[in-house]
Amino acid sequence: MPEEQTRKIVHIDMDAFYASVEQRDDPALRGKPVAVGGSSARGVVAAASYEARAFGVRSAMPSVTARRQCPDLVFVKPRFDVYHGISRQIRAIFADYTALIEPLSLDEAYLDVTEDIRGLGSARAIAEEIRARIREDTGLTASAGVSYNKFIAKLASDQNKPDGICVIPPAKGAAFVASLPVKRFHGVGPVTAAKMARLGIDTGADLRDQPIEFLRAHFGSYSEYLFKAARGIDHRAVRSHRQAKSVGAERTFGTNLHDRDEIAAALSTVAEAAWVRIDRSGTRGRTVTLKLRRADFETCTRAKSFPNGIEDRAMFERVGAELLERELPVEGGVRLLGLTLSGIIEDNAPDQPALPL
Repeated sequence: MPEEQTRKIVHIDMDAFYASVEQRDDPALRGKPVAVGGSSARGVVAAASYEARAFGVRSAMPSVTARRQCPDLVFVKPRFDVYHGISRQIRAIFADYTALIEPLSLDEAYLDVTEDIRGLGSARAIAEEIRARIREDTGLTASAGVSYNKFIAKLASDQNKPDGICVIPPAKGAAFVASLPVKRFHGVGPVTAAKMARLGIDTGADLRDQPIEFLRAHFGSYSEYLFKAARGIDHRAVRSHRQAKSVGAERTFGTNLHDRDEIAAALSTVAEAAWVRIDRSGTRGRTVTLKLRRADFETCTRAKSFPNGIEDRAMFERVGAELLERELPVEGGVRLLGLTLSGIIEDNAPDQPALPL
C-alpha cells in the first residue's frame, strides 16, 4: 500500500466561523444574513453566515457588492481577539488527540491521527469526538473530512457542511475525486476553472482523462499537481511547524484606474481584504510589498521593511499608500493592485498566497 494510504488525516473546518461566533453571542442575529466586516464603500466581507451565503455573499467580496446581492444583510464589525481566543480553545482540543497539527487559519487545520493515542478505534471516531467537544466547549459547530491524505480530507470536510462529516477510505478516493467539479479542487481558482472549462475539463474525471503531456502544454509546472490530484494522490505530510512566506490580497480591475483618489480607494479595499487574511492566520511580519500592474501588463513591486514589524492594519495600509504614491501617476492606468505582508515573525502560520478579490 502506498505511503499516503497508510495515513489517517482529519481536516477540521469550523462552520462560517466568524459569523457563527457573532450569532452565538448575539441571539438577535440568529437566522439572519450576517456579514462580518466593514459596511463602508471600501469595506470587505471577512465572513458570511449561511443565511447570507444563500444570496451569494462570500468572504473577500466588496461590501457594496454584498449589500447589492442581499439588501437585508446585517454587517457586524470583526472581533479578532475573540476569534483568536476561540481558536486557541479548539487547538487545545486537537492537542488531546495528536501532536501533528497543521493550522491553515484560525478556523481550520489538518490533523494526522494515524497513531490512535486515545484508543478510539478509528479516525472517524476521533473526528466525531473532536466535533462533539468543540460544540460542547464553544457552542459552535465544525465539519470534518477524514481520509488517507490531505487533499481528499480537505475536499471531504466541505462535502456535508454545515455540521457534517465525510469519510473517504483509500478504496474510494479516486472515484470521489473523479465525481467532483474541478473548481472544488484546492488551488483551482476562477481563472483556472474557466480555462479548464474551455478545454472541456469540468470534473475530476475529465481531468484524469487528460495525459500529462496535455496538462504540461496548458498548465506548465502546475500540471504535476493536477495530474496527481485527479487520481487522489497526495504525498504531503501534516507539518506542525510551517512558516508563511507571505500573506496578502490582490485585485484585478475590470477597467483600468486612472484617477488618483480612485486608485487610493482601491488600495484601501485591497488592504482591508489582506488584513483580514493576515489577522485570520495569526501572523506578524516586517515587510509590506505593493504589487502594481499597469495597463500594458508591466508589473512592478515595491517594498518597505521595519525591524520591529508591522503593528496594525493602519500601519499596513499607510505603508502601502506611501509605496503607491511614489508610483503615481501611472501612464495608461492601473490594472491590478496587491498588498502583502512578508518577513513573517511568528512561525505558526501556513503558506497563504495572495487572495484574489
